[in-house]
This record gives sequence, structure tokens and C-alpha cells, in this order.
Amino acid sequence: MVTNVTSFGRSGLYDWVVQRLTAVYLAVYFVGLLGYMALSPDLDFEQWRDLFSATWMRVASLFALVALCAHAWVGLWTISTDYLTSDLLGSKASVIRFAFQSACVIVMFIYLVWGIQILWGL
Repeated sequence: MVTNVTSFGRSGLYDWVVQRLTAVYLAVYFVGLLGYMALSPDLDFEQWRDLFSATWMRVASLFALVALCAHAWVGLWTISTDYLTSDLLGSKASVIRFAFQSACVIVMFIYLVWGIQILWGL
């Protein structure tokens, strides 16, 4: 049986809610971006820069980035615990699952830091 040690939340229900809420936020964010692009047919670099230099857009984008990381972690954790099981891989399943989850965390952390640097010009 897989323990809940590396899960994002305290329970499966909590993880399910986190993934659904982040999905809704990401959908609203990207529909908003698509709407902005549709309403600005002659979108150029200056307009795009002005949009992302506004503090509210930077904050909304930061929330989208964090939501994307949380959403991805819950999904990848679920995949790793469902498909990298001892029934399938034998005694090496725990090592493979840990390596997969560690790689996912490292990559998501790098993307998060990189995204923050891009958004805030650090």
C-alpha cells in the first residue's frame, strides 16, 4: 500500500479539490488571455509589455504559475503512485517512484523560479 507521505495535501479529497480549483483558475486565466488577444487584433510588443508590466497581471500570472505547479504535482504524484507500484516493478518500485517524484519536484521548482524571474524581472 502506498502511503500519503509525498502527497501534496492531507488526503485524496484535498488533492482532488486542489487539482480542480487550480484547473478552474488556469482555465479562467487562459480564457482571459485569449479574450485579450481576440479583442486586440493588432497586438504588438508594446501592448503586450504594458499588459504584463501591470501589477495585477503579474500577480495573476504568478498565481497561474503556482496553480500550474500545484496542478502538475498532484497529477504526477497520482501517476507515480498508480503506475509505479510494487505489483508492476517489484522491489525497485519505491526507488523508481522516489526518483521520478524527485525529478518532478526539481523540474517544477526550476520552472517556478524561472517564471518568477521572468515575471518580476529579477
